[in-house]
Amino acid sequence: MTMLSPGCPLDDLGVIRFSGADVRKFLQGQLSNDIERLSPDTLLRASLNTPQGRTLALMGLVASDADVLALIPRDLISNISTLLKRYVLRSKVTLTDDSAAFRIVGLEASDVTAAGLQRGQLCRYGVQADQRLLLLQPASAAGELTFEMSRERWRALDIAAGLPYVASALSGEFVAQMLNLDCIDAISFNKGCYTGQEVIARAHYRGRVKRRMQRFVADVATGFDRGVSGLLQDGRAFRVIDAVMRADGRCEFLAVAPLAGAVHETAPQSAPESAPGSQSEHGQRLTAHSLPLPYPIPE
Repeated sequence: MTMLSPGCPLDDLGVIRFSGADVRKFLQGQLSNDIERLSPDTLLRASLNTPQGRTLALMGLVASDADVLALIPRDLISNISTLLKRYVLRSKVTLTDDSAAFRIVGLEASDVTAAGLQRGQLCRYGVQADQRLLLLQPASAAGELTFEMSRERWRALDIAAGLPYVASALSGEFVAQMLNLDCIDAISFNKGCYTGQEVIARAHYRGRVKRRMQRFVADVATGFDRGVSGLLQDGRAFRVIDAVMRADGRCEFLAVAPLAGAVHETAPQSAPESAPGSQSEHGQRLTAHSLPLPYPIPE
């Protein structure tokens, strides 16, 4: 018998489990946020960066007894695990791909009561006024369920909340502030050193970041793939971070682009295929309108 369950299954997310006596010290030296803030009931966002400050992965961290669980897109788990294992050295830390042990379900605030009837770890997912939650269930707890919310609906809520999804096509492409990680509480500027910290701190204290992730809506009938590039009507080059089709037939998307009023950038020669309706071989540009984000972008 199929049962109706609240929420949305986030099957594209996997779990890396960090175990061992030195796990928090190890992560403190690798990730952008303060690991001392970890808790079992609130997702702590943190980025893993290159020495040049470019974001390789955006993780959602949650404490699980003495271990730390990191939620990231499944297509990044292998590469990120391999990279982090190089830095373990003599630290007492073990990394395990624990994706098969969990089912991750996204919930809206109104679903909390129903979620409480199900076995699993509940933690706050949203930032600012976003009241969504995540339920981390043991895979063994999953039955035959039909979920009320589609993945596209959850994706649309992420876009409206200004939460970037760093897929494999975007790994290592942007300095952390270009993805607004400083706006969504994913960077601590008070903790000690970590990989990429020097570049990220310099951008924070010494200069304005001229390219930022922004929210747009375009009158196109085809969605954008993550990572595609194009030109806005005013000549600014953009790179899509995430996109979703709206019920009215328009495409809403997050993209990194120069801030309005900044020096315009042309699309890079090595850019991926153009976004539908954007720059073409004839120079066509995308007509898109800016939409507000729930947080201010630093000037």
